[in-house]
Amino acid sequence: MRNSLSYSVAILLSLVLHIALVGALFVNWQPETERVMMQPQYIEAKLVELAPKKKTPAPKLKSKPKAPPKKPRVDLAKKKREEKKRLAKVAAQKKAAEKKRLEEERLKKAEQERQEQQRQEAERQRKESEFAEALAAEQALVNAREDEQAANSYRQLIQQRLSENWSRPPSARLGMETLIRIRLVPTGRVVGVTVLKSSGDSAFDRSVEQAALKAEQFVELQAMDPALFEKRFRQVDVAFSPEDLRL
Repeated sequence: MRNSLSYSVAILLSLVLHIALVGALFVNWQPETERVMMQPQYIEAKLVELAPKKKTPAPKLKSKPKAPPKKPRVDLAKKKREEKKRLAKVAAQKKAAEKKRLEEERLKKAEQERQEQQRQEAERQRKESEFAEALAAEQALVNAREDEQAANSYRQLIQQRLSENWSRPPSARLGMETLIRIRLVPTGRVVGVTVLKSSGDSAFDRSVEQAALKAEQFVELQAMDPALFEKRFRQVDVAFSPEDLRL
């Protein structure tokens, strides 16, 4: 583009020179007395190639720094209120979580204490039961010994009374034995006599029955423990033989 412009300027200057020369000839023209031939001087127009100029970079226009976008106006008071609310909410959530944790720990501890109390109570009851059973067993042995001693005392009493009331018949012989059952009431009164085993001698058997009926009542039995009476002395079996009396 720049070369084309230079070429056009050179041509235009050549034309301007030619026109100026022709004009000067016409302006200074006079009748010549003698013809003088003037040879026009030709100007050789040469195309001058201009060296391309180094492109000078156009100075960059300093662009004005863009103004930062305007920040929306912040309501500090509102922001503080919102932050305060947020902090209060967080604090309330933490407080609720802590309260829940403490309540769960309290319930867990209470349950553990309840289970421990149940275990201790069960252990205490077990020990008490074992102790009571052992005590009852020991007491039963003591009672059994005491009952046996008391029963022996009452047996000796009955044996002595029957022996005193028994009159052995002349037909009594060694080896004879009559077993009778005496029925008593808590007052010690004799209410019945039954021969369980006969000696084979009617006189001997009858003498045994008479001895039991003659006793009529064992008053001492009234002091006996009712349970012992029912267990041992509601019915008393007595064996009579000529040499002794056995209960």
